[in-house]
Amino acid sequence: MNKKVYFITGVSQGLGYEMAKHFLGQGHIVAGATRDISKLDDFLSDNTNFLPLEIDLSNRKNIEISVNQIIEKFTKIDVLINNAGYALFGVIEELSEIEIQDNFNINVFGLINVLNAVLPIMRKQRSGHIFNISSIGGFIGTFPGSGIYCSTKFAVAGLTEGLKADVEEFGINVTLVYPGYFKTNFLESTSMKAPTNKISEYKEARKMITMHQDNINQNQAGNPKKLAKVIYEVSLLEKAPFHLFLGSDSYSYAHNKIETVKTALEENKELSFSTDF
Repeated sequence: MNKKVYFITGVSQGLGYEMAKHFLGQGHIVAGATRDISKLDDFLSDNTNFLPLEIDLSNRKNIEISVNQIIEKFTKIDVLINNAGYALFGVIEELSEIEIQDNFNINVFGLINVLNAVLPIMRKQRSGHIFNISSIGGFIGTFPGSGIYCSTKFAVAGLTEGLKADVEEFGINVTLVYPGYFKTNFLESTSMKAPTNKISEYKEARKMITMHQDNINQNQAGNPKKLAKVIYEVSLLEKAPFHLFLGSDSYSYAHNKIETVKTALEENKELSFSTDF
């Protein structure tokens, strides 16, 4: 079997961990990035096909050094999966500048930093496949108390559309993934952050945040092992899908928004055309 080299960010837990396990189980090589390699379990740490990388996504030089390690050891990167990120819940008014910047620094600028380190390699290879993990919250943002988080994921979606246009001529595949709710620790305090200074008047936001923490958490419909299997299968395709909505909830949210936008287009068609010369 021709072993592929997968580079995944955020492998210590959640979807990244399940993907790393699945790809290794299929006999491939995984370079896995995390903020603290001491938190990796024995399954990953003891696997000879796994290269642990301690990466600060806000440090471009640190990322470049880690990517060079991958090339020195395996000579190539076949698949990049930009998976690292965290949820920030809170209304726009109550979130501090630092809280907002930190969320963008990891979810958006960290992803861009990784792309900037890997793209020269894939461009030289004239091959590769990039998966950017957005969220259904990067397609529909109508969840109270999630405007900033959703905006980071909308940013991922927008830059991924641009990325696809940029790299098509080099034979690089790009897939934009919109997961729905998957049963991981994503809604635990280790991955989900709340505002330091809450504003009690925002009752709908408070209800939504409480619902995520107390009701949705660990009751998600999505199976992370099945997501890992799907990503693996898509990574083997010569012609891969660009938009990939994973989870029945993700499909439903997306379908409903598309119908809403189609209705709005037709209802306001006269106004739209009225602005032409």
